[in-house]
Amino acid sequence: MPKKDSSSQTPAIQVMDRMFTLLNVLAEHQDPVSLKLISEQTGLHPSTAHRILNDLAIGRFVDRPEAGSYRLGMRLLELGNLVKARLDVRDAALVPMRELHKLTHQPVNLSVRQGDEIVYIERTYSERSGMQVVRAVGGRAPLHLTSVGKLFLAHDDPQRVRSYATRTGLAGHTRNSITDLPMLERELARVRQTEIARDNEELELGVRCMAAGIHDDQGRLIAGLSISAPADRLEESWCDKLRDTATAISTALGHRHP
Repeated sequence: MPKKDSSSQTPAIQVMDRMFTLLNVLAEHQDPVSLKLISEQTGLHPSTAHRILNDLAIGRFVDRPEAGSYRLGMRLLELGNLVKARLDVRDAALVPMRELHKLTHQPVNLSVRQGDEIVYIERTYSERSGMQVVRAVGGRAPLHLTSVGKLFLAHDDPQRVRSYATRTGLAGHTRNSITDLPMLERELARVRQTEIARDNEELELGVRCMAAGIHDDQGRLIAGLSISAPADRLEESWCDKLRDTATAISTALGHRHP
């Protein structure tokens, strides 16, 4: 009777350890690696290595240029570029964010898009702002309810905006939230025209925000810089300084402005 493969009974953490081992072996080779060599260098049974590599290939973490050989996949490059962009933009933004905060005395936020949400990756604020800071670094919020989220939606084509509306149902958080597609499309048209996006108490009552986009050396929108303030304290005079600060950060990332 053939020996039962115990790999199906191994805990998930062991499977992950094997996955990382396989990826590390592939990273050591510039050319595609045969299953036989992978098995020898990892100590994994060929059938076990084959099964995990196939799962990684489904997620595009591994490519199979031909039967029986493997190399690192494009998904790793995509994820690496995301990490690189976030680290670079945070480094480039921190000093300008502090300067903008000194001018406004209100929270200044740096956010990036992740799927249908924005993620806050940096914040500069002081207790003197008089506003409770609800969205901590690492916090998330829907695109259509936030100023930075609207920047990203404004850069999408109409079909992608419609798909977003269908997926999310444009759920609202406050009475000011935009919850229907025609209103959102009109809002996004204003964002494209002014290059400034706004949140008028749409995510949280009593809080308004304005945001400007940050672009990388390829001209892609990679982040948004926003000022959030109590609804009665957000000043229109901050718009130009906000836009200039976002432009300065973009320039530091290699963006060439027209």
